[in-house]
Amino acid sequence: MSLSAVLTRIDDQLPTALDRLSGLLRIPSISTDPAYDADCEAAADWLVNDLQSLGVKAEKRPTPGRPMVVGHIDGPEGTTGPHLLFYGHYDVQPVDPLDLWHTDPFTPEIEDTPHGKVIRARGASDDKGQLMTFVEACRAYRDVTGTLPCRITFFFEGEEESGSPSLIPFMRENAAELTADLALICDTSMVAPGVPSIASQLRGMLKDEFTITGPRIDLHSGHYGGPALNPLREISRLITSFHDETGRVTVEGFYDGVREVPADLMRQWDTCGFDEQEYLSSVGMTRPHGEQGYSTLVQQWARPTLEINGLWGGYQGAGTKTVIPSEAHCKLTCRLVGDMDPDTLRAKIRKHVEDRLSPDAKITWNQDLDGSPAAVMNTDRPEFEAARQALTAEWDREAVLTGMGGSIPIAGFFKEVLGLDAMLIGFAQEDDAIHSPNEKYNVESFHKGIRSWARVLDALAK
Repeated sequence: MSLSAVLTRIDDQLPTALDRLSGLLRIPSISTDPAYDADCEAAADWLVNDLQSLGVKAEKRPTPGRPMVVGHIDGPEGTTGPHLLFYGHYDVQPVDPLDLWHTDPFTPEIEDTPHGKVIRARGASDDKGQLMTFVEACRAYRDVTGTLPCRITFFFEGEEESGSPSLIPFMRENAAELTADLALICDTSMVAPGVPSIASQLRGMLKDEFTITGPRIDLHSGHYGGPALNPLREISRLITSFHDETGRVTVEGFYDGVREVPADLMRQWDTCGFDEQEYLSSVGMTRPHGEQGYSTLVQQWARPTLEINGLWGGYQGAGTKTVIPSEAHCKLTCRLVGDMDPDTLRAKIRKHVEDRLSPDAKITWNQDLDGSPAAVMNTDRPEFEAARQALTAEWDREAVLTGMGGSIPIAGFFKEVLGLDAMLIGFAQEDDAIHSPNEKYNVESFHKGIRSWARVLDALAK
């Protein structure tokens, strides 16, 4: 079989593929709102029917929340190729505020823009359009060859946008069925327009929150201003102690488990087309303000952070109120990289704060917050280089092993629950407005995404 025949089939069938995508996009599968329960069921049914049309043995599986879609299909008879697990999600974010949409969010439209054609609808990029790039690649492969290149399990969930409460229990209960050689995840973006990307590391997350209590009640600042401990001043002093003048975190042992970026990976990042000035100016900044000695991209992908996300206390109403507040509050998060352990780091941060408390200051920590480690992919596996070469051939531009500043928990769950390495390949653009009004997906991303997956499947099967 010639791969070129599959690629030609993809080109010829693009209008039909866009019609199919539009059919899925019309279903308002908002997982966070019980009013859309029936629509989430309908989206799962739609996917089951579509997979069955490819010869996949697909089913809708119940959970305490939204259903899972699971499907299996074998590769060619006698194949020795890998067993791949492909993951995506069919649920979407709410569309509020509706008045900021230029079109109906569930009436997909193809629009001409200065940067080419886009399909605009809720879920176009996150994640229905991305999910369907893989399904359409499988369809073209089957149409041309009568089969798929290797054994594939399809695994689609309907709660990703609402915290995936049913995901881990379902994976544990069905681990034997879902275990494969490699997981493929499509819920990611390209590092820059036209630059194919494979996410090789994702930062983890640690959340914490504390309250500083000083006097037992709010105090009159004329009677107690001066001798009284002011919790707002105390918490400000503690927060200032988290970083030095270079932006480096001063918590003892904070950088344990952090690794420097390997030279070959740094070369790819340096030439990936990332525009630092555009990245900064798009949010009104003129320069980076993080850890000195590291580029913006390295800070975003490969360095840990300690950020203050919320700070409050005292009088918040109109005018003034001359009180010294009894309490002050702080919310913080850390993005984790490498082998940083969230539980160990939490203890270090708390010790840093408690060692610096003034006399008469009392601290209370929120005990209900969690954390998750970074996900670092095993890029030494030959599948990563095979996929990178396949993407390079399609986009005529060297594919890049990238990092991600945010977190995609499913990658870690695959490793933790199923023992699976994951490969993350997506074709979204930074301006796709996911989770926002007027979400879109470039038609080029959809088209070349399908072609890319066909090339990757062909490469992995060999």
